[in-house]
Amino acid sequence: MLHLSSIQVERQGRTILAIDDLALNEKEITVILGHNGSGKSTLMKLLARQIVPDQGDILFDGQSLSTMNQKTLARNIAYLPQHLPAADGLNVRELVRLGRFPWRGLLGRWQQDDERIIEQAISDTNLDEYAQSSVDRMSGGERQRAWIAMLLAQQTPYMLLDEPTSALDLSHQYALMSLLHRLNRATGRGVVIILHDINLAARFADRILALKQGVIIFDDKPQALMNNESLTALYDMPIQTLQHPHGHDIAVVA
Repeated sequence: MLHLSSIQVERQGRTILAIDDLALNEKEITVILGHNGSGKSTLMKLLARQIVPDQGDILFDGQSLSTMNQKTLARNIAYLPQHLPAADGLNVRELVRLGRFPWRGLLGRWQQDDERIIEQAISDTNLDEYAQSSVDRMSGGERQRAWIAMLLAQQTPYMLLDEPTSALDLSHQYALMSLLHRLNRATGRGVVIILHDINLAARFADRILALKQGVIIFDDKPQALMNNESLTALYDMPIQTLQHPHGHDIAVVA
C-alpha cells in the first residue's frame, strides 16, 4: 500500500499541496481530478519520487520512499510522465525489454522468464504486429500502448500515469482507458491516473480523488461525485448531470 502522511509541498513560500492522510490501495483504478494548478501533477510526482515533500513522508508497505534505492523503487512503482520521452530509435520489443532492467540490470543474467514476461506485455497491449516497429514512428495511441507495455514488464504493484489521454483523440482515449481497466482487472495492479475528463473518470475509475487549491476535497466512488452540486463546486462553473441512454450519468456544462 502507498500511504501519504502529513504531506506538505511549498513553492516560493506558498503551500501548493497539503495532505493529512491518504492511502492508495492496490487492485484499484484511482483517478485524480482537478483544475490546472490544483496539485494533481505534484501529487503524482511525489508518488513517483520525482520530487520530495517539504514535510511528511510517503510509505510503500511501511518503508519510506526516501530510503529506497532506485532499483527497489522501480520494482514497486512504475511511472509514465505526461510527456513521453524519446525512444531513440527503439522498436517496441526493445522498449518493453527496458521494463526488466530493475530486475536484471545492465549486467544481470537474462532469464527465460524475462522473455516470457516481455512477450506477455506485448500481447496484453495488443502490440504483437508492431513488435519490430519503431516506437517513434507509431501513432499517439500505439506509442502510449508501447510505453504501458514497458510498465507491465516492470511487474510493479503500482502503475502511475500522468494524463495519458491528453494527446489522444476521443476513440483512442476510451480505447486506452479500456485497456488499463482490463489490465487492472487481469493483473490486480493498482493504477493511479490523472485525467481531465470527468465522464472518462466516472466510466472507468473505482475511486476518484478531486483536488482543489492543493487540498483533497473529494475521495469516494465516482457515483458519489456525479451530481450537480459536487461537480459545480469542484470546477467553479455550473455543471449538470444527465442520464445516458445506457443508464449511467454523464456531466455536461449547464
